[in-house]
Amino acid sequence: MTMKRRVGAVLALFMTSSLVVTGCGGGGSDDEAAPKSELYKNPVTLTWWHNAPQDGPGKTYWAKVAKDFSALHPTVKIEIEAIETNQLQRTRIPAALLSNDPPDVFMSWGGGELREQVEAGYLKDITDQVKTEVGTIGSAAEIWQVDGKQYGLPFRMGIEGIWYNKDLFAKAGITAPPTTFEELNTAVTKLKAINVTPIAVGAGDKWPAAHWWYNFALRDCSVDTLKKATKDKVFDDPCFVKAGQDLKAFIDTKPFQNNFIATPGQNDPTSANGLLANGKAAMELMGDWNRGTLDNVATDKAKLAKFIGWFPVPAIAGSAGDPKAALGGGDGFACAKNAPAECVEFLKYIASPEVQKGYAETGTGLPVVKGAESGITDPALKSILQATTEASYVQLWLDTAYGSTVGTAMNDGIVAIFSGNGTPEKVVSAMKAAASK
Repeated sequence: MTMKRRVGAVLALFMTSSLVVTGCGGGGSDDEAAPKSELYKNPVTLTWWHNAPQDGPGKTYWAKVAKDFSALHPTVKIEIEAIETNQLQRTRIPAALLSNDPPDVFMSWGGGELREQVEAGYLKDITDQVKTEVGTIGSAAEIWQVDGKQYGLPFRMGIEGIWYNKDLFAKAGITAPPTTFEELNTAVTKLKAINVTPIAVGAGDKWPAAHWWYNFALRDCSVDTLKKATKDKVFDDPCFVKAGQDLKAFIDTKPFQNNFIATPGQNDPTSANGLLANGKAAMELMGDWNRGTLDNVATDKAKLAKFIGWFPVPAIAGSAGDPKAALGGGDGFACAKNAPAECVEFLKYIASPEVQKGYAETGTGLPVVKGAESGITDPALKSILQATTEASYVQLWLDTAYGSTVGTAMNDGIVAIFSGNGTPEKVVSAMKAAASK
């Protein structure tokens, strides 16, 4: 099977079985790695773009990783640029890959987006150099494959769910996390009764709002339908329109903060995760990485650590979707096609057990290498780890799975529903039109 055909199956297997010119002078050809004897022989500067821009454990740790790698290999200097995810994925990386000066190492989310970059000739084939790392990561590494060839390595993998304030739940008389959307609606009503914003959403960045539609699609569509949509980009099943209808009905209950359409996702105390982190909202839908970003925007980290909890996205009674299915994905890194051979060695270093365990200890997400999960200490992250391993099926983020063309059209249509200018039918028609291009 090609990578597109097996993304969902690969994620499900992983979750149940384990936890273009170089930036600055380097060697390396377009298609082959330099001989080992040539590695670290000449001075090389690697440019590295990652998505931990705010001061915090994530940014600090990546700086340490770069410093440690250079200490091990003195001929390699690493220049870091930390960029916010939305800007990085939607603007900076696409523009850089079109230029003659892309970064050597940059964020990659796999799936259809990776395939588009490979087909455009932007990425280095690292298959032969990372066989050991792929073996220690397991089947999750296949999300960064195209037609059996490896073009990147993940460092984080997990599912998303709802982060919540346990203190506000108790104050509102909510005795247990909701397991169905009916129970979630009841929780929203109870929170409103004590004048608490039930749910924060950063619709200003589009994708945090779009993920609500993704999860309604996950609950309304069968696993077979989701797999077919990922493989063939076919969106004829009525469940995709139903997802928009369910979303609109949910929005109409007014569960979100005022001016949610202009609120950013995870920038500062006024962003969506800032509202949750500082007790201004009771819930937020987000992935495992959110624990680190919550710390970055919290004015009282100790208080946050005491009240923060997490639960899976609730089920919809009587729907066609698998109630134990989850939406998930990971973060990884790829090398530009003409990056020096040392770039691949740096990817391998990031995927090493010791670096992965160190990443787990930062509390900013779940690692991908088997055994590294022993570094996880945060209770909420432990809950996500358990839910990740128990998920019956994990669907890759839909915009990543479908590729940037369909993904952008889909997200724009979903945000239009949030703003009151779109319809469930228009989301699907936009997806179909984008898929036909």
